[in-house]
Amino acid sequence: MTCTITTHDVPPPADAELVDAGLGRANDAAAPLHEVRPLGCFAHDAAGAVIGGAVGRTWGACCELQQLWVDPAFQRQGIATQLVRAFEARAITRGCRTFYLETFSFQAPAFYRKLGYATAHESAIYPHGISKHLMRK
Repeated sequence: MTCTITTHDVPPPADAELVDAGLGRANDAAAPLHEVRPLGCFAHDAAGAVIGGAVGRTWGACCELQQLWVDPAFQRQGIATQLVRAFEARAITRGCRTFYLETFSFQAPAFYRKLGYATAHESAIYPHGISKHLMRK
């Protein structure tokens, strides 16, 4: 078979969507990904504005924390800890016993260690001495 390979610094959106959809179909055929459930937990200020959140997903007994953020004006007040604990508590009600996340060395590995996470793998391959931690609890 002959084909033409093209390279793009900015992939055409329609082409990227096609690749994403194709991979999604292949993954769905191989694993019961319809069982994956989103999970989110948010902190609000007195006016109701979101000032932080924990977002991720559960699948069976596993829970992945994908994003954790607290507005800089509200950091160092324990909000991130409360968000992670609430996120994990909700996941436990879904039957989760294993928790995992990825974080760069410049983000929050020390914070997650304080919450009981341990680095399962560290990839020290990034520029500027940055590494990525796969952490598990």
